[in-house]
Amino acid sequence: MSDESAAVGDDAPVLTIDGPSGAGKGAVSARVAEALGWHLLDSGAVYRAVALAAVDAGLDADDEAALVELCEGLELDFARGEGGVSVLLAGKPVDQRLRSEEVSVMASQVAALPRVRSALLDLQRRFRRAPGLVADGRDMGTVVFTDAPYKVFLEASVEERANRRYKQLKEQGESVKFLRLFRDLEERDRRDRERAVSPTVPADDAVVIDSTDLGLEQVVDQVLALVRQRSGSEKTKS
Repeated sequence: MSDESAAVGDDAPVLTIDGPSGAGKGAVSARVAEALGWHLLDSGAVYRAVALAAVDAGLDADDEAALVELCEGLELDFARGEGGVSVLLAGKPVDQRLRSEEVSVMASQVAALPRVRSALLDLQRRFRRAPGLVADGRDMGTVVFTDAPYKVFLEASVEERANRRYKQLKEQGESVKFLRLFRDLEERDRRDRERAVSPTVPADDAVVIDSTDLGLEQVVDQVLALVRQRSGSEKTKS
């Protein structure tokens, strides 16, 4: 992690933003983290980084032992710059490659492996630093940061999420078909919901926000309002 001066501690507040692929977690989390002045953890990027490293190493998605070994040696960091937050793998920016469809599919398969998820728990928790952390993922509020005072579950219809992904990949110059993306998302959602370890479901104390018909700023405003409301309530109690 790039900010070596920041203190690591279990007492730093955490906002978890969970939800299915394409719901807008990444964009919302980045905006909210910037507004609050907090650190950011994109757990999806963690799994994508593992997937990318696995693809480069020629590993199969079901070779759990080799993937766990890969995780243990993973050199991952997030660097904040003028263009936003960049993902560094072994010190090199890999943002563009992380968003390829090959890596996306591999990441979903890798994330379903219990030993891989366990191997990455400590790495993710080390991002919890003062003054606070916004953690974006699938199980941030249910597994990784269960004691987080602020939890959001962001969802959207499969059609809307497929449409967002289609536009994103087209802008990157990739040749994609909407129907394939739609079916891939449906299958990914099913895998994420039904996996035995860390299924993608809202935490019992999470606020669910449906972003299907909302713009980015509208969602960001709702999340910030939640943090401020609950923060004010905690101060009142203390």
